[in-house]
Amino acid sequence: MKQSSGIASGSESASDRVLAAQAQAKFNEGKILHQNRQLAQAQQAYLKVLEIQPEHFDALLLLGAISYQTEDPARAAQWISKAIHVNPNNAAAHSNLGVVLNNLKQHQAAIDSYDKAIAIKPDYADAYSNRGNALNDLKQYQAAVASYDKAIALRPDLAEAHYNRGNALNDLKQHQAAVDSYDKAIALKPGFAKVYYNRGDALNELRRYQEAVDSYDKAIALKPDYVEAYYNRGNAQSAQKQFQAAVESFDQAIAIKPDYAEAYSNRGNALRELGQYQEAIDSYSSALTYKRDLEILHGVRLHTKMKICDWRDADIGLAEKVQQGQMAIPPFGLLALSSALPLQRRLAELCVNEKFPSSLELGNIRRHARSNKIRIGYFSMDFRNHAISFLTAELFETHDRDRFEVYAFSYGPDTRDKMRMRLEGAFDRFIDVRDKSDKEIAKLARQMEIDIAIDLAGFTGDSRPGIFALRAAPIQVNYLGYPGTMGAQYMDYLIADKTLIPEESQQHYSEKIVYLPSFQVNDSKREISDKVFTRKELGLPESGFVFCCFNNNYKITPATFGGWMRILKRADQSVLFLYAENPLVITNLRREADLAGVDSDRLVFGTRLPVPEYLARYRSADLFLDTLPFNGGTTASNALWAGLPVLTCTGEAFSSRMAASLLNAIGLPELITSTKEEYEALAVELATDADKLKAIRQKLQENRLSQPLFDTKRFTRNIENAYTQMVERYQADLAPEDIYVESKVPQSNN
Repeated sequence: MKQSSGIASGSESASDRVLAAQAQAKFNEGKILHQNRQLAQAQQAYLKVLEIQPEHFDALLLLGAISYQTEDPARAAQWISKAIHVNPNNAAAHSNLGVVLNNLKQHQAAIDSYDKAIAIKPDYADAYSNRGNALNDLKQYQAAVASYDKAIALRPDLAEAHYNRGNALNDLKQHQAAVDSYDKAIALKPGFAKVYYNRGDALNELRRYQEAVDSYDKAIALKPDYVEAYYNRGNAQSAQKQFQAAVESFDQAIAIKPDYAEAYSNRGNALRELGQYQEAIDSYSSALTYKRDLEILHGVRLHTKMKICDWRDADIGLAEKVQQGQMAIPPFGLLALSSALPLQRRLAELCVNEKFPSSLELGNIRRHARSNKIRIGYFSMDFRNHAISFLTAELFETHDRDRFEVYAFSYGPDTRDKMRMRLEGAFDRFIDVRDKSDKEIAKLARQMEIDIAIDLAGFTGDSRPGIFALRAAPIQVNYLGYPGTMGAQYMDYLIADKTLIPEESQQHYSEKIVYLPSFQVNDSKREISDKVFTRKELGLPESGFVFCCFNNNYKITPATFGGWMRILKRADQSVLFLYAENPLVITNLRREADLAGVDSDRLVFGTRLPVPEYLARYRSADLFLDTLPFNGGTTASNALWAGLPVLTCTGEAFSSRMAASLLNAIGLPELITSTKEEYEALAVELATDADKLKAIRQKLQENRLSQPLFDTKRFTRNIENAYTQMVERYQADLAPEDIYVESKVPQSNN
């Protein structure tokens, strides 16, 4: 706090001069004690001064300073107010009162005090700077920046003003400007650890993760126990997919702060990405030990346990929590637990409202004039060897270039794998936007006048719904990546078919529904290896019926697995061939088989293979058993493409009806059941009636290239029909509405 130079004196008597001299001596004694940080003794000296001169301005002011230093701001405000009463024209006193009032959360009163200080002393840089702090606390960030600008104009070397200006700009999401301010503060005050830390946060927001890590490193070098810097460094490393380094950063944060729940939580996320699922679960458990109200972590932990098929302690009341308005699990995680449509929509809306609310930061989108070609933007982090690209690659190649311009907005890694190289040639323009912010990507799409923005990710993986919250295009579509509603008013359409979303279920989807004859696109160029696997090399018995399921392990629920065990009991000499993402899956499922009274050796596990060989492996099985409530999507179509029949059981939601949609699209509705009893009975019948299974396999072989499922050109014409109807409605100034597309036989492009 600032100290004034005292008050002027008038005519005084001899006794007054003596008292004044005594007061000044005692005051000087107090100042020395104060400077030596002997605060209690200094306070007593100043009180003695007031006994001699009750209106001694400097003693009152410095008593306020001591009260502030000893964390008694209310008392500080009283002393400083008394000083101001003695001398209302002292700018420093008003400024000091502002500091105290701001500490007391009386931010507007603090601003009033700073304004009085500035009125007395217009070049008072510190008052302008502190006024900015109070405005920041009131979330009046733009006004705060203006106040800091005044301070800096008066005192360009005021490092704190540059630093706090950066904080305000960060809150305004002007992250590059914030970095510039932090850089100026650092140039003036290189040893300011907190500036480096906040600079790292701004760089994180700019997705300049390595620069953020470097900034956190500098903060840590200046302050080795800077726990938040270790934590956010771990977050930046995770964003770079440097997960082992991230774990080490989180470990360092926890070493300093053993009850750091958020560090345990994000450490768990990094471990999960490393495939160290049990370690991740343990880390989540530690986080919840210290902070039970990390709502979503309960569901994240459960979903991670499902990845290793550990179903112990699975009932944590997630449905009730979601119904009560808690985001208790990420939306994607819920799909494997429940097919209840109201619950799925409720959770999606909670997620959007909390994480990705609609934003007018870019203003209302400019209306597009009618053009000769419709501009379609496909947005994904998975333009690489990934299930989404294995399905969509030929669609991008097959679009009618006389009517459409097709753009990729890729915000995932540049893997340079075979699929990535193919996709870069499949679009009219392939744009790598992984280093851009959501705002920058949405702004770019607007500048390019994209008519329809297709979100191929939804709530999966490293998806970025924030791009669509900013309105990247006048028409925005949810397709393929996330099999359910986004619950977001800024998503206009969801592409489906009548099997996936019966008309009576439309109320549970926030989007308008585009009904295609069949929803799933497929790549008819998918290569199947000529390799013929022997049963021995796959670990299968030389004879007997082979059920299989290569769906992700988290889709296997206790109810589904229980049904499979009943099927094995009824189908003698049969085995179940499963995919195991992790050795713990094998341990846990063998244990569950034993508990169900089934010889665990009847479970056979396969691992990841190159895609052509993975497809060929399906030919070693006799029947694919689907999962419920989360059906196979790409895996089910892979099985059908390889010639393996798929048996499914339908539920209520989109994600519970995907395999049924595929079976209808390939003309095999007889493999669709609606109850677990029907599902189990048909599985056993097909395993024991060789002629019936042979007839189904023959029908699949005949339909494989004649039915719509794998007819990419037909699918492309159908989805282009839908895109055209969307744009026509938009050009006619009509709101989105459900769209019905009749199947069309594709015409030659020649």
